[in-house]
Amino acid sequence: MNSNKNTVSSLLPAGSKSRGNYQIPSNSAVLATPSVLATRYSTDLMIDIAGKEPKIIRGKNNEFYIPLTEKEFLTTVPALSEKGFVLISLFCVQSFEEDPDFTLFYIFRLDGSTDIFAFMRYVRRETTSIATVFPSACWYEREIRDGFGIEFTDAFDKRKLFLHEAYPEDFHPLLKSFKNGKIKAIKNPKEAYPFKKVEGEGIYQIPVGPVHAGIIEPGHFRFNVIGEPIFNLEIRLFYKHRGIEKLAEGKDPSACIPIAEAISGDETVANTVAFCTAVEKISGIEIPERANYLRAILLELERIYSHMGDLSGMITDIGFPRMTTPFLILRENIFRQNEFLTDSRFMKGAIDLGGVKKEISGEALSKLSLYLKTFVSQFESATEDVHTSSSLIDRFSTTGILKKKLIAPLNITGPIARAAGTTYDVRFDHPYGIYKDIPPERTIKIAGDVLSRFEVKATEVLNSASLINKLIASIPEGAIIAETTEFAILNIPDGYALSMVEAARGQNLHWVYIRNGLINRYKIRTASFCNWQAIEHAVPGNIVPDFPLINKSFNLSYAGTDL
Repeated sequence: MNSNKNTVSSLLPAGSKSRGNYQIPSNSAVLATPSVLATRYSTDLMIDIAGKEPKIIRGKNNEFYIPLTEKEFLTTVPALSEKGFVLISLFCVQSFEEDPDFTLFYIFRLDGSTDIFAFMRYVRRETTSIATVFPSACWYEREIRDGFGIEFTDAFDKRKLFLHEAYPEDFHPLLKSFKNGKIKAIKNPKEAYPFKKVEGEGIYQIPVGPVHAGIIEPGHFRFNVIGEPIFNLEIRLFYKHRGIEKLAEGKDPSACIPIAEAISGDETVANTVAFCTAVEKISGIEIPERANYLRAILLELERIYSHMGDLSGMITDIGFPRMTTPFLILRENIFRQNEFLTDSRFMKGAIDLGGVKKEISGEALSKLSLYLKTFVSQFESATEDVHTSSSLIDRFSTTGILKKKLIAPLNITGPIARAAGTTYDVRFDHPYGIYKDIPPERTIKIAGDVLSRFEVKATEVLNSASLINKLIASIPEGAIIAETTEFAILNIPDGYALSMVEAARGQNLHWVYIRNGLINRYKIRTASFCNWQAIEHAVPGNIVPDFPLINKSFNLSYAGTDL
């Protein structure tokens, strides 16, 4: 709980330059000491706001926890906004450590720092909203209200989020007092969900979903249209709430690996790596170097097949089946490579605490490398055909523009953000595993339209193939799982850690809290949770027939949102 201010001050160089009250070092040597920077940022900020040294608790994975009184919190929030902090998550923990009530964790990142800042606010059954300062807080606050029954008294949106009308009143499944089991649904709810009313001459509504023609999960899209252009879009999700976070409570960490794998089917590796990383940080497990290489190879294969589905889907949604076929064939071949390497097309069962479950031989990796050379040439040929079609480019260009100014307020991440001019990528900005030593190439576009999203994802496919070949060429021999894993998990101390990965859709965040050897709280936030909100801003001004194309260019996960 002691501040590290004196130690930090002695390590900062004389040639540092200030930005607000932060000391931004001007030489690259100090940039290699992120914990020094993070503590100094936090210390300077809190001294500026509160006039005293803060309590800073250094986390297990380059995150810093800062407990605040209510007065300090209310003063801190606008200051964080002014300094350019981005709210990346907000979640609640009941009975955290010795506190009998609720602790809200407000998780922030700051450009230029590889660290994460978690401000801790202690509340009971009522508190105030920060959504007018940080718009991305709106869904989080509604989620907390549903899960724990905490009311944000001055919130501008108090509608339920994942608890639809059929759930009983006063039903809050994340409370410690709630036990998993059957619930009695309300057959005839008194009130319908209050969608936003859009009225005016010539405005009409088009409701789409929640049940769709394809084999996909439910989601409701309500369009308000004037003539042909869409005037407003409101989405409603969370029709299949699965209680994943509650399911993890009280389980041994090893028993939660299948839960992490089930969060979203096409993010199996990303979410399992994120969960395992958090547990490994708490337990002090050091991953063998070979295991880190293998994890990165599987992560990049997952990125490839995910992007391939998006690319083919965009072309399909404007009726170009001939151009779609090559992408589908190549995607199928990647699935077969996955199965050859891990015995699973979606690479389930591949990641384990302490490393990976199954050795992948040098011969198997050589075959993958050889195939990727064929894959790259065929993929480049397929994308070249796309770029030579003027009618296809016409449909993609200027369609579904996402404005850069929305990205930070909504914490939009992944390819859709990089297609709109931002550079953020967890693999660079908060590197983990082998990415600390062997980062991929960045791909940035600025137009923010469907064409930009297509080009970013296509280039990232090539970058991932190149990175996999680089990893295969330099992968060391050795163990694939830490020798201390079993002992460390059996003797895991009480603690908590936050981890992030760059999944195919963007920033996935996992926070794990362990007490008495069991999971006390497991918070998951995939990129889709934030990115779904962006689609409401990309669709207006376009015509209804372009919505499927815009939606596919985002390709967000229903399951990854509805936990």
